[in-house]
Amino acid sequence: MTKTEMYPIKRKLSLEDLNQRIRYIEALIKIHNRLYFIKYRYMGASVEEASKKVGVTKRIGYIWQKRWNKDGYTGLFPRYGKGRPSKLSNKQKSDLQTIITENKKNNLTPTDVRDLIKERFDVEYSLKQVKVIINELS
Repeated sequence: MTKTEMYPIKRKLSLEDLNQRIRYIEALIKIHNRLYFIKYRYMGASVEEASKKVGVTKRIGYIWQKRWNKDGYTGLFPRYGKGRPSKLSNKQKSDLQTIITENKKNNLTPTDVRDLIKERFDVEYSLKQVKVIINELS
């Protein structure tokens, strides 16, 4: 018998919105480290020394410095590639999350989820990608 939670979580944001905010904060943390690199350079540290202090390679340090010299503060923002669009729509992902949640007791394996995605949405994924999707939806 499963105990009910004394203080269940209230969903004040969608999972997608929550992930978006997490990515935003992670980007800010990266900028924070890059600003420290620039600060160390201002204080007279070599590129190699400043890179070591913030935990990156000398090559990355030179890239950051080049971007700083060209674009200033905005040059330090991460430049992510968008990647390939998902084969599943947001609605399909939401439906999949509901199905997985409803079947928690059945302990669906990644193979089960892959087969479910193929059957329900007519989309094929590798097991590795299914594991990524499951983690994303958890």
